Amino acid sequence: MKLSCEKNILLENINIVQKAVSPKSTLPILEGILLEADENLKLTGNDLELGIECTVEATIEQKGSVVLSSKIFGEIIRKLPNDIVNIEVEDNHHTTIKCGNSEFNIMAITASEFPELPSVQKEESALIIPQQKLRSMIRETIFAVGTNENKLILTGSLIEIENKELTIVSVDGYRLALRKEIIDHAEGQISFVVPGKTLNEISKIIKEDDQDIAIYTTDKHVLFEFDNCRIVSRLLEGEFLNYKQIIPAEHSLTVKASAKPLIDSIERAALIITSDNKKYPVRLNIEMDKIVISCITDMGNVQDSIGVETLGEDLEIGFNHKYLLDALKTCDCDEVLLEFNNSLSPCIIKPVEGNAFIYLVLPVRLRQE
Repeated sequence: MKLSCEKNILLENINIVQKAVSPKSTLPILEGILLEADENLKLTGNDLELGIECTVEATIEQKGSVVLSSKIFGEIIRKLPNDIVNIEVEDNHHTTIKCGNSEFNIMAITASEFPELPSVQKEESALIIPQQKLRSMIRETIFAVGTNENKLILTGSLIEIENKELTIVSVDGYRLALRKEIIDHAEGQISFVVPGKTLNEISKIIKEDDQDIAIYTTDKHVLFEFDNCRIVSRLLEGEFLNYKQIIPAEHSLTVKASAKPLIDSIERAALIITSDNKKYPVRLNIEMDKIVISCITDMGNVQDSIGVETLGEDLEIGFNHKYLLDALKTCDCDEVLLEFNNSLSPCIIKPVEGNAFIYLVLPVRLRQE
């Protein structure tokens, strides 16, 4: 195998496929990147749950394939000068990497042992969505993905398509994050659960532009295809939480608030929470057109207030400040609606107009000080 490639292009694609490489595995082959030289250079990382394949523009003098240590190969390319990289692999897997005045000689692994990516049949009924739109939907729901391996299905996000409406839902038992978008190229009705790790990596890879990404699914796998990349992930099996049942249909108190002043006030109140071991709540005392935000800890106490518009009865309710802030900070709007029923019912955060997002945060029971 013999090829040459521009260093920065090669490094950019190595960084992408490394997201699917096992840092430590019982199978050493999974700690490597598969290089396949044919018409162009193809790089593949595969940890058996997530696989990423990138096609890199290269000059191929001799076809072939080999597996190189992801860590060593990545560091070598990263430190090389900005020039053309020449890679040559001999029959004994002895690999030479040259660039400028630098030359590295390393050993590789035979490519025949590298696991193939699962096959996902492409169909005309693919979901087509602009990369920027998918990226924002993932980033505005990923924070609520569960981490409890005992509830494996909740460690992923539910993706639903119905009547040209794409919905992504994440639930961790304490909060819910839901985003909706109308998608022109989305036919039929389908739902599947993608691991949070996969979606998190995809949000880092795809670009903030209007270039499309195509999504294809089987019973067990999902394929994301865009630009020069293919990402294949296993799907989580099981029945996702019926999220529609846990979103209250009615409410007794509505608060219209400017998002930034509310965020700033909660952050100020949380300044005296200096321990993660003790769960000190931030209290919201909602009165006529005002929220008094306070917190009492071993460090001291704080009280702050902001002006809002209210409709309904007064209410005092407490929250884990991190959960409340995670939701509020992802709201891509100046004003939000907060809906309540009582001190033990969840807070629902919505846009003032439309239904682009719904965030649900469970309260904590307050002790009377």
